[in-house]
Amino acid sequence: MTTANDTVWGMSPNSAMAKQLAVRDVPSLVYDAVNLEGVAMTLPEVQTLLDGITVGGHKVSDQNMALNQAEAWRHLFSLISDNSFSFTKEVALEIYKIAGKEEALEWGAFRTGNVTISGSDYEPPSPKELENAWSNIVQEVSSCSDIYDRAITAFLRMARAQPFWDVNKRMGRFMMNGILLDAGFPIINVPAKKQKEFNQLMLEFYNSGDMSSMNKFLRECVNPKIIENFK
Repeated sequence: MTTANDTVWGMSPNSAMAKQLAVRDVPSLVYDAVNLEGVAMTLPEVQTLLDGITVGGHKVSDQNMALNQAEAWRHLFSLISDNSFSFTKEVALEIYKIAGKEEALEWGAFRTGNVTISGSDYEPPSPKELENAWSNIVQEVSSCSDIYDRAITAFLRMARAQPFWDVNKRMGRFMMNGILLDAGFPIINVPAKKQKEFNQLMLEFYNSGDMSSMNKFLRECVNPKIIENFK
């Protein structure tokens, strides 16, 4: 995949800093991700869970979601450290084996049945169309010259194609952030407090396929102070 730069903010890549900032924020990343999925865990509860202590008042499946999310981040960091990350089906399935474990109908593989998106009339590709859809996504992602356009395109096109039985948005965000970390740029994290706006914009995107509003929203999720660190 050709090199892409930050053409909007003028940041310079710094792989060590980008990874360090992301590693430090894993509890917050997990907290935001599970809350975006409707699992009402507090940040202290997530931190306790990641420290290996079970928290009361939550379903086992919800706790597993949080633990899988953290483990998937650790695996992504390992891929980045080993220079093994790439925007490929193989890497996506490798991460999905962790992120979708015991939550999706099947994890570690593309779905084998049709799915729908709640609240949207848009119909994702059929299982027979997924390989071609993935190839088109890879091609579109590769064509982006701006690194954040590239990463955001990866997330949105994956989310709209729904290649997995479940965990599609989370998987799209893992691949989005893998692209950014691999290039040495700070990740994008959608905060739980923006859940309503995120869901509304995603529904609009599913229906239209127009990425502009979501691109703007996701860029606004990058802390300006973090951007300054890379200038």
